[in-house]
This record gives sequence, structure tokens and C-alpha cells, in this order.
Amino acid sequence: MNEYPYIPKRAFFEPETLDYPLGQKIYRTLKELGVPIQKTPSHNRVTGIPGKTAQEKFYEGKNTLVVGVRRSKTFQTCKPSAHYQLPLTTGCPGKCEYCYLNTTLGQKPYLRVYVNIEEILAKTQEYINEKVPSITVFEGAATSDPLPTEPFTGNLAKTIEFFGRQKYGRFRFVTKFTNVHSLLNLEHNKQTRFRFSLNSDYVINKFEHNTPSLKERITAAGLVSQAQYPLGFIIGPIIMYDGFEKEYRKLFLELRNTLSPLAFPELTFEFITHRFTTKAKNQILDVFPQTELPMDEAERQFKYGQFGYGKYLYPKETISSLKEFFLEQIKEIFPEAEVSYFV
Repeated sequence: MNEYPYIPKRAFFEPETLDYPLGQKIYRTLKELGVPIQKTPSHNRVTGIPGKTAQEKFYEGKNTLVVGVRRSKTFQTCKPSAHYQLPLTTGCPGKCEYCYLNTTLGQKPYLRVYVNIEEILAKTQEYINEKVPSITVFEGAATSDPLPTEPFTGNLAKTIEFFGRQKYGRFRFVTKFTNVHSLLNLEHNKQTRFRFSLNSDYVINKFEHNTPSLKERITAAGLVSQAQYPLGFIIGPIIMYDGFEKEYRKLFLELRNTLSPLAFPELTFEFITHRFTTKAKNQILDVFPQTELPMDEAERQFKYGQFGYGKYLYPKETISSLKEFFLEQIKEIFPEAEVSYFV
């Protein structure tokens, strides 16, 4: 497994980042890797990323790392899966054609990391203290995959150890990446749920560009299970195609054979069927004009969402049959596991 699953083509630093030891460390590491470095007055408004077409802007954005100081003192809510988003990083180097970040991070979806981790965790402590004796849950991957930039920052490890000391705080995050070795020997005390986003070989190979293979992800999940983290899996987006039942079943069987049996009683599964908005479809077609994602509105049902815009879902009957198939697989192969939701 590569020590650096992500090496940017360029990096931008806010001037204040070098006042922090972590900022200096990231700067030295990028210099050693030969990454060109420029200054930017704000991590929210970065100029100098090349690209004229939608495709160029997208790919050059993915190849750009911005190092900043997080100044906001408030965390966004993250219901229903957690109480708050924990802002360790923003963005992802993966180029998944369907990803919702394609529409939320703008035309140049650069990656962002924050150097003031101690201040971020101090704020996290305040949120935990406010709700004592209730448990407060934080999501570390609401707008990112935090694992690819972990070799630069170590922020995920610091956060996991922080929650390992918390009686009333819990942490969860999800990843498609596999550089897990630096996290295996931490004192997590089962306070962090380590989740992997999995899909069939067909979906990964066809739509999840620049991400590890299914086999690599399952191998990494096996290592995490041996480290006795509470483990979870997001299966999505579920896409129907000829032979999908056989491939998804194969996924579950390989998972069962790889994970430590100690992980089974605490396993969770989250299932998400494929859906899209009109805005997302237009942006996907701009960046991936040859995409084979199934986005024919005539074959979908339209449903208004909680944020005032609608999504195109599979028809109710299709979702019902998909749900029946996947819940049967879990009942047979992982009878100890909990299904958090199927949408």
C-alpha cells in the first residue's frame, strides 16, 4: 500500500499556516516530493489553478492541495448519521463520476487540509461538554475522504486518539482508500467507527476512477478489523446492470472471508441506491461526456428532497426488489450485522 496515495501537482499555502508546526511539516514534505508551492491569501478563494474547459478545471482541481487555517468556530450539523461534521479536510482525489462533491465543491474541486488541529479538537471538546451526559457523534468524512491526505497531516490519527479518551464523544468516518497502516495501532478504545465505501468490481472499474480496487479495499478492511475498530460499510451507489446480483454477492462473501470474526457482532451496513439531480447530471456530462451512468429520467421516479430540490430515483418497485435482495444477502452472510438504512 502506497505511503502517499495522493501527491498533488501543486500546493497553495495560506501565510499563517507556517506559524503552526504542522504547516511547517507539510511544507517540508511537499518540498521533498518536488511539489511546486505558491501562496494564497485564503483557502476559500484560490486563484492560479489552471483549466479552461470543465474537464480541465475538474482534473486540475483534483491535483491541487490547499493548506489552510480553519477559522470558523462552528461545526455544521450532520443529521441523521451524526450530530456534527468534524472539519479535518475537504475534498477527495478520487474521480468518481457520480460523486455529490462534484456539485458541491465547485468547478475546481481542490483538496483542503487544516493545520490548526489542536484548535479544531478543542472546539470538538466544547461540543462534547455541552451535551454531557449524552453521547455526541462526529462525522469526519461529510465533505471529504480524509485518508488520502493523512500521510501529510496525521490529523486523522490525532482525532482517533482524541476520541479514544472521550467518555461522551464518538467519531466516525468513511473512506475508499487503503493507506490504513498508520491507524492500526492507535488507542481508539472502540470510540471510532471505521467505515469503508465498497461497490462491485463493475461499478468501481467503470465509474470510480483513481480509487483502490475492491480487493484492495477489502484487504484494508481486514487489517482494520484485526485492529478491533468498530467497522462499517457503505454499499453505494447501488447500480443495476446485467449480473449485478452475482457481483454484489461475491463482494459480501469475500468480505466475510477476509474480516476478523471479532468484527462481526459490531458490523454495520448502509445501502444507497443510485440517484441524481438535474444539476448533477449536467455537471457529470460536462466532465465525463462519455459516461455510461444510468441517468435517463424516463426510467426514474422524481422525488423532492428535504433541501427544496428533487432527485431522480429508481422506481419504487425496483428499490423494493433491490432492498429485498440486499437484506437477504446480509441476513445469510452477516446475520450478526446491523443494517443502518437502505435508501
